[in-house]
Amino acid sequence: MEIKSPQTDAEWKAYYGLRFHVLRKPWNQPLGSEVLTDEDLAIHAIAVEEGEVVGVARMHESAAKQGQVRCVAIATAAQGKGIGKAIMVYLEEKARLKGWTEIVLEARENAVPFYKAIGYTIVTESYLLFGEIQHFRMQKQL
Repeated sequence: MEIKSPQTDAEWKAYYGLRFHVLRKPWNQPLGSEVLTDEDLAIHAIAVEEGEVVGVARMHESAAKQGQVRCVAIATAAQGKGIGKAIMVYLEEKARLKGWTEIVLEARENAVPFYKAIGYTIVTESYLLFGEIQHFRMQKQL
């Protein structure tokens, strides 16, 4: 498995496609809703296994010395294989190289145990997405 930034048109298409299919389509959100307005300011990561994009995430600077991870999506068949952890290690290293000292994220309730296992702590209960997905603000000091 390789973790890198998407470079080719095919990698970008797979990146956004995975975000849509995992994070938007199950809740009947429209195609295009997976693309955020600040994509050009973010650090993007893809996990590629046997030529296929199986995991994605992005991170942007949300405050001085703070990165925020968003849009983490792992292909259903690839979950539980360490791909999410590898992507987070990649993003944390990118954050350290930028001199950032903290990462924050809004974790879906079902992802909280994953983030806790890699060193994130809950700050507070956050928003309810699509009227049914509880999120929790989490953070990790680097």
